[in-house]
Amino acid sequence: MTKTTAPNAIQDVLDRAVTEGGVPGILTEVRDGERQWFATAGVADTATERPRLPQHRFRIGSTTKTFVATVLLRLAGEGLLGLDDTVHRWLPNVLRGNGNDGGAITVRQLLNHTSGLFNYTDDREALNRYETHSSAVLVDIAVAHPPTFAVGMDWGYSNTNYILAGMLIEAATGASLHDELRRHIIEPLGLTATSLPHGSDPAIEGPHSRHYTKLFESSPDAAIHDATELDVSMFGAAGGMISTLGDLHRFFAALLGGQLLRPAEQAEMFRTIPTKNWITHTGYGLGISSVTLPSGVALWGMGGALFGSWTYTYGTRDGRHILVTNVNADWAHGDWDDPIGVFTDLLRAEFD
Repeated sequence: MTKTTAPNAIQDVLDRAVTEGGVPGILTEVRDGERQWFATAGVADTATERPRLPQHRFRIGSTTKTFVATVLLRLAGEGLLGLDDTVHRWLPNVLRGNGNDGGAITVRQLLNHTSGLFNYTDDREALNRYETHSSAVLVDIAVAHPPTFAVGMDWGYSNTNYILAGMLIEAATGASLHDELRRHIIEPLGLTATSLPHGSDPAIEGPHSRHYTKLFESSPDAAIHDATELDVSMFGAAGGMISTLGDLHRFFAALLGGQLLRPAEQAEMFRTIPTKNWITHTGYGLGISSVTLPSGVALWGMGGALFGSWTYTYGTRDGRHILVTNVNADWAHGDWDDPIGVFTDLLRAEFD
């Protein structure tokens, strides 16, 4: 693979993200057939001013969902479960009360966010009652609320869906989600820097940048906190994984290129429905999304946001041309409302 210098338009977006957007550091890598380049701006650590490097690990937030959905679809391909199985079949009596009914929600509806289940991360007061969070506790927080809409009648992004997806994987296989991620994805693809932390382990093992958060405060003057060491038990199968630019490239290239799923499950994953109150100009399939640029170019992948780390991975449908980017912050000011604005400008610079 030939390594080249990043285009000026890309480097300009990265530089402006730091100088105008105020992010500590940003890194981006593109692979397009035999062409590859890496670019960065800002720093990995504001105290030491060391640079961000290609091998740095970072928390990938909701990009975790793509990994989890892929495992579930592979299990469906093995005949171990069906996408039209109900949640109740595998997790009896887990979803009940306040209008919630696990017998009415299917695996597919978890994966494409049409279950109507309340998003447990919207109840910060309940989350703050616990020091660590098991999957069962997170689901209990969700079902303490009525559904946000009738099952299958609307679309609404809910982390609860993927906490249940992780629980379902464990119920169907008798193995841990960690083991199934390794068996189906991490080991076959050689993703040596990708992991889902166990329990409340707050560390990022291996080389990494610091992760900085404003706790999602929008003001440029909001206090900045170091969130590098973070208990991600609150996010688990919905957003707890760690990875790198290179590993995300390898995973999405294999997924988009049809190397991980059989044709039937691949078709299910990429059957999208329009999103609501989410990222503009997107559709959502089973753990993967499409984004349409102003030029009409459609890209496929997933984004992820967590305290101190926002990640975007999108590319062409065949997986040959992919851009991965990460900021070690959860804000971007200036011309952008948040890092998604920066990421969108990067996609336009590369693919439009």
